[in-house]
Amino acid sequence: MLSTAKQMEEMTSVGIDVGTTTTQMVVSRISVCNTAPGSMVPHMSITGKEILYRSEVYFTPLLTRERIDAQGVTEIIAREYQKAGLGPEQVDTGAVIITGETAKKENARSLSEALAGYAGNFVVATAGPLLESVLAGRGAGAAAMSSEFHRVVLNIDVGGGTSNLAVFREGRVIDATCINIGGRLVELDPGGEFIQYLAPAAKIILEEGGQCWEVGKGLELEALKALTVNMARAIRNLLKPGLLPPVTSRILMGPSLRLDYPIHYVTFSGGVADFIYSGKEIRNVQECSRFGDIGPLLGRAIKENFDHESWQLVRPRETLRATVIGAGSHTMNLSGSTIDIAPERLPMRNIPVIKPFPDEVPLSQVEMSQGLAGQLWPYRSEGFQEPVAIALKGLGRVGFKKIQEIAAVIIQVTKDYAKSQPLVLILEEDCAKVLGQSLRVLLTRKRCDVICLDQIRVEDGDYIDIGIPIMDGSTVPVVIKTLIFERDP
Repeated sequence: MLSTAKQMEEMTSVGIDVGTTTTQMVVSRISVCNTAPGSMVPHMSITGKEILYRSEVYFTPLLTRERIDAQGVTEIIAREYQKAGLGPEQVDTGAVIITGETAKKENARSLSEALAGYAGNFVVATAGPLLESVLAGRGAGAAAMSSEFHRVVLNIDVGGGTSNLAVFREGRVIDATCINIGGRLVELDPGGEFIQYLAPAAKIILEEGGQCWEVGKGLELEALKALTVNMARAIRNLLKPGLLPPVTSRILMGPSLRLDYPIHYVTFSGGVADFIYSGKEIRNVQECSRFGDIGPLLGRAIKENFDHESWQLVRPRETLRATVIGAGSHTMNLSGSTIDIAPERLPMRNIPVIKPFPDEVPLSQVEMSQGLAGQLWPYRSEGFQEPVAIALKGLGRVGFKKIQEIAAVIIQVTKDYAKSQPLVLILEEDCAKVLGQSLRVLLTRKRCDVICLDQIRVEDGDYIDIGIPIMDGSTVPVVIKTLIFERDP
């Protein structure tokens, strides 16, 4: 019975961030507790997050500009596991995040699979600029700040290859985007003045300014200042209403921000953030290039562009480690109290989500059947060889008879499901148990297992991972992944 479920459980979470410039890891403790009153149906919530271990920050090892040194990265993580006194079998949840320009490397997917071996039973390998924006904002503390002060907070995570923007209101992300601006768009010989690498985005910015630089060329401070000012303006342009200037549009990696909200606070995280808040003057090229890039000058230029605005510029709780902390502490959601699952099927990973109805499920069975069948068609054409998660909203306001009708439609539309694949339903409202039981009753033969989860909000096109049940089987951890590997068109 659910009333006998454990009231509290602690989980170990690992976050691994392999970024354009740096690789790092954190270990966190996540507390899960029943927050419902004693006489109510249990409601499991994440009630605490504590950082137990922070790794050193390493430069991401690369074999070439196009290939990550997978063995080098794996050795770093193995060494940090040992320092943390942790084994993969002790890990419950978390994420491997391959971020920024590193996510575009040709062997990024194989690297994520190699690292998953160090990630325990339920760590997720994922990447994508919008997801990175959200994780960085949460890890930096911008989401918490928006709840605490009841203000809209914009976090901008400026890394080596990209700047990720996420807007939070009352702890929830309301907007996000990403632009190809970072401290390693231009690489110099460390402590020197000669160009070693020019990223395509840097060439675009230079081209828009009527300039053309070449690898091997020596640079003066004023030339670098002019470039970083244009880079900072490209980020600032994202916060201005109206059409974006051509240079900003060309290096934008996501949708433009809607800007239908005020911005009260702006925070910066990422590898460049400390240079934004330090206020230190860069006096020569050698001071700028001591890390082999233009991060110090870019930070200075961003501060000058974001000062003296209507919003307040605030230093967040975390800067350099924001994304990895977000990966380790903010990837997990909980589904529980009235779930219906086939535990022998779990864990399940990388399940595509379809959400046939953006709003509530239509009352008409015909309309529901057509909408669901239309969304499932691509998977039917492949013979339903892989599981699909069907997301539905609005079932909490309908009666038992209507839920039975919905169950009947689902069974009819999914009749071609392969017997080897479970039927996965994701509900926003707390009614997975009744829908799951209705599906089981109406199934005339054991053609597939049923997994029905609730209290989870997903969107069409998301992917989810479903973990092994915790809290005596009453709760299931779920990780929602918005984008998995993105490639340049």
